[in-house]
Amino acid sequence: MPTVVDRGLEGVVVGTTQLSNVEGAIGRLSYRGYDIDDLAPNATFEEIVHLLLYGTLPNRHQLEMLKRELGSCRALPEPLLAAMQNVPKTAWPMEVLRTIVSGLGLFSPVNAQGEHVSDVHTALELIAKVPTVVAAWDRIRRGLEPVAPRSDLSQAGNFLYMRTGKVPHAVEEDALDTYFVLLADHSYNASTFAARVAASTRADMYASVTAAMATLQGDLHGGAATAAFRTLTEVKTPENAEPYVREILERGKRIMGMGHREYKVRDPRAKHLETMAKELAEHVGGSDRRYQTAHAIEQASRKVLQEKKPGNAIYANVDFYTAPVLADLGIPGDEFTCLFACGRIAGWTGHILEQLADNRLIRPQATYEGPTAGPYVSIEQRSSNGQRG
Repeated sequence: MPTVVDRGLEGVVVGTTQLSNVEGAIGRLSYRGYDIDDLAPNATFEEIVHLLLYGTLPNRHQLEMLKRELGSCRALPEPLLAAMQNVPKTAWPMEVLRTIVSGLGLFSPVNAQGEHVSDVHTALELIAKVPTVVAAWDRIRRGLEPVAPRSDLSQAGNFLYMRTGKVPHAVEEDALDTYFVLLADHSYNASTFAARVAASTRADMYASVTAAMATLQGDLHGGAATAAFRTLTEVKTPENAEPYVREILERGKRIMGMGHREYKVRDPRAKHLETMAKELAEHVGGSDRRYQTAHAIEQASRKVLQEKKPGNAIYANVDFYTAPVLADLGIPGDEFTCLFACGRIAGWTGHILEQLADNRLIRPQATYEGPTAGPYVSIEQRSSNGQRG
């Protein structure tokens, strides 16, 4: 019987999790049994962190204790800040983030075997520090001094404060907090799976999160929001949306931010981000039309696809309305993947702890398609292409 190869592991179940459930056919996402439609408008990111790491939504005392620990862990080691000052200002933000997060392990104590402790407190340290790295690099590359983090602000509020030195407006803080909630976890996505693969070798949390960040960087994963932002920049106005969509589809290209590997209907996170994008557009005011342009692109995409392939449908995914939300918060497009990491770090660390608690080395097989085995050919007998002469 021939071997069945499932490229990309599509449809292949490789493990179990209690952290989140993606029900693509009906467009539902839940964290530990709580529907994202309930969590997004009501829960804070800190509540989601507690839910993913401890298994329950916190009471007031538990939430206050978690906030206190996050606040106390935000500052970066001075040598890492100094290292960032010496990085070329043209360095890609996600590469800086990945490198500095890996470097955090250098400042964490190890046991006699050189192993770091991978526990909830390590997870909270990483959750606290990732936004600090992003905000510090944002200022450094602009020629500004980093702003020290504050312990009395939320994760979202503190990040925006560290970028500007000013406490953000409630609308801005709420928008970023909602974004972090929506991005916190998404089952065995590529970066989370990479983290679990690394953790399955008994690599520590710093190494496993670094693996996740390296995986997140690609355009088919965390980099998609930046690509969607480039689309918004090219289209410029709602009036240009339909001609742009028609041209892109005629060339056989993709509309970035449209469609999803798992969801067969609209990504449940997209509607919440669209709401935040609309609220931010009203807050920003002036000539900003990013939300209106994004909405027009989504409508045009569905219209043109229906014309070309009746019965087929395409919907916005989480990356699509991420673009206007983050752009209206003043965040540069090349930092969008870093903001993704600021939310997903909660899920990554939760999955790493889950993997370590009931571990088995993840070691899939592959079907070999190379040449059949043959004898070694000495170098004197090989032709210029390395084969037997």
